[in-house]
Amino acid sequence: MQGQELLNTKDFSGGSVVIFGSMNADYTVTTKRLPTGGETVVGGPLTILPGGKSSNQAAAVARLGSGATMLGKLGTDANGDFLETQLVKAGVDMSAVSRCDGPSGATVITVDEHGENTIVISAGANEHVDPAYVDSVSKELTSGSVLGLCLESPMESVTRAAQLAHQAGLTVVLNDSPFQGELPQDLIDNVDLLLVNEHEMWQLISQEGDETPALSGEGWWQKLDWAEIYGRLKAVGFQRVVVTLGSAGSMVLEDGVAEHVEALKVSAVDTTGCGDAFMGAILAGLATGSSLLDSARVASYVSAYAATGRGAQSSYGTLEQVRAYFADCDK
Repeated sequence: MQGQELLNTKDFSGGSVVIFGSMNADYTVTTKRLPTGGETVVGGPLTILPGGKSSNQAAAVARLGSGATMLGKLGTDANGDFLETQLVKAGVDMSAVSRCDGPSGATVITVDEHGENTIVISAGANEHVDPAYVDSVSKELTSGSVLGLCLESPMESVTRAAQLAHQAGLTVVLNDSPFQGELPQDLIDNVDLLLVNEHEMWQLISQEGDETPALSGEGWWQKLDWAEIYGRLKAVGFQRVVVTLGSAGSMVLEDGVAEHVEALKVSAVDTTGCGDAFMGAILAGLATGSSLLDSARVASYVSAYAATGRGAQSSYGTLEQVRAYFADCDK
């Protein structure tokens, strides 16, 4: 089936996804254009919205109708209360999230009139998610069929979570973002699926003497040697990979084959959190028995819908809302 037929027939209920990692309050301001180094630009009103990569992914999973369990730490500040309330409202199980003294994680985001953004993260409570916490929630960690991870939490804790989940038979999905250089072998060995964008992909596989390829422009992704890219990713240790390509869609690398998934054309308002919406749809798709390729096809609709609203979680739709939006687009 093709994308829209998959979207219209997919049922995400019954899936069980665990998301381990970060929760942040997003401080967002819109500007006509993004500032260059040392420059001051005038922005619009400051808004505070729920965010954090893992938190976003959990909200996306829950809104699509799958079970979503969040694991991580919030601070004792008002942002902690705000983030917990918003995730509960989205349908996320927050019963195993703990609080620690001090501020919750926060993100400062600038968005221009084209929907492009810059992001700076302050870890807050996220940096206190240690391996001891991981062990304390091992029952919840292994309660689903799929585990979603990113790198906004300490690397040793992410690695421990991957180990416990992989040993328990869960499908472990790693979003290698924000990119932090070479990954620990113990983490790689316990990951079943890697999700990266085009820049993270190149940072991961580039070798000394390589010339950086063009990662933008008309048809840029078609000029890349995806067989070589896939070979390099397998050499790193990843057999199944999804590379998101922004407005060019995504590439699914699996079983020796590279398949391109088209992006959906929408009037983008804000691209903040679109990658997390895509990841959430991948997690929910795998948890409900879809193939990786079919999950990516549906995820392209889910992430495109997210670009039509402001903020991350605040722009995510339910399955019914996503279906209705693209049904209207076809009229």
